[in-house]
Amino acid sequence: MAGMAATPTKRWGSEEYYGLGYDFDPTFFLTTADRALEEEIIDACERVIRPLAIEADRTGEYPRASIDELGRLRLLAMIAPAEYGCRASSHTQVLMATEAIARYGCPSTAIIFMMHLVAVAGLVFRAKGNPEIESLLRRMDSEALIGTASYTDPETGGHFWYPKTSGAERVADGWHVRKTAAFTTSSGYADWYLTQTTSPDFEGDYADLSVFLLYPDEVQGSPGVWDAMGMHANQSGPVEIDAVIPAGRMVGAPGDGARSNDEAIDPLAFLQYAGAYNGLAMACLDVARRHALRRSHVQYGRRIADYATSQDSYGRALCEAQASRMFAYGMARALDDATDGGDWTMYAEQPDAAPRAAFTCWGLEAKVLAAGLAARVSDQMLQLCGGRGYARAAEIERLVRDAKAGWVMAPSNEVSQGIVGRWALLGPDSVDWWNQHVDERALRNELSKMSAEEKRRLVDELSGELAEPAAG
Repeated sequence: MAGMAATPTKRWGSEEYYGLGYDFDPTFFLTTADRALEEEIIDACERVIRPLAIEADRTGEYPRASIDELGRLRLLAMIAPAEYGCRASSHTQVLMATEAIARYGCPSTAIIFMMHLVAVAGLVFRAKGNPEIESLLRRMDSEALIGTASYTDPETGGHFWYPKTSGAERVADGWHVRKTAAFTTSSGYADWYLTQTTSPDFEGDYADLSVFLLYPDEVQGSPGVWDAMGMHANQSGPVEIDAVIPAGRMVGAPGDGARSNDEAIDPLAFLQYAGAYNGLAMACLDVARRHALRRSHVQYGRRIADYATSQDSYGRALCEAQASRMFAYGMARALDDATDGGDWTMYAEQPDAAPRAAFTCWGLEAKVLAAGLAARVSDQMLQLCGGRGYARAAEIERLVRDAKAGWVMAPSNEVSQGIVGRWALLGPDSVDWWNQHVDERALRNELSKMSAEEKRRLVDELSGELAEPAAG
């Protein structure tokens, strides 16, 4: 149309990008600075991250060169305040960066970046006045110091916030931290670890949690053990911690862990889940577009893209992808509006401030939408590519394998959907994050099934339990 500015051409090295152009990206959410950074990320993906993704999928090599690129782009400490020499990025910029890394580069690297930045959020939440944390943030980009959040528990599955096999005690030299983690991204490769345990003086309330910063010599990781369907480069593995660390490496005060989860860890995790898996879905659409435009059926004189069935399948997948992306960018914008553009300095003066925690349910929904999107769209685009898509050279089969991880990553989609449904139907208190509320309806129903003798035995058993503290 006359008078409309031309859409810039998306570049892939010296050529036009083979996938969807900027006219199918929600660039209206991005500032000029955001768009300039996105171009830098695409360039780094074309030169380093995408080639290494293909190689790492074959060998399982940890993508250290890709991490170095993220440091060069000043992405590793991007959310940290400007006083530390960092970008002080908005939530929107974080979302854009995560999506771009997954889409143009490497989904495994996007997950490494996600688990790293989630841990950074835990640090910046309580950074002010802690020399150890402040020093780490200042050095993070220049030294490309990759971190990770080690929060999962082998006994609680997709419920990553519930640390049964952990603990911490006060000792003369600081804190004795014990932790067993089922899955930790970058296990054995990270330069620093953020972990959460039950607090010192724990008395059975699993909302009483504390957060700690550790270094590799204090953590027994599992380098090279990751052998999975996809996400080969992220090197997820078990972690064992049994170490005494200095007092200054508790992040925040004892018992601050639940607040850290709500206000720092979860908001970044859910936002980046959305970015990573929306980006992966877009990568599938890009690769399928390349195939559909290049592959022809000579007998009909038509390309794959010329068939109405292809156009229907591709259009439906793209519409679904755009819906998930718009949801994620809308949430990022809302987070920015609530935090003055992604500010993390407020907590020094207002330690109980919780503007990000208000978006927990929206974050769960964003994760469900994006992980489900990636699983479905990857399958649909594999089918569009046909038999040739099954070959490694087409790249779509790698993306299909990587896409499956999002559904089961904690909190799994089943767990997340259940929380959203319970919250919507019964209110936020019904979520019962720490398993503290008795389900009296279920309890009374079970009791109604018991005979009088069974009830007497239960009464005797409970009476014995009640008498134990007095006897002790």
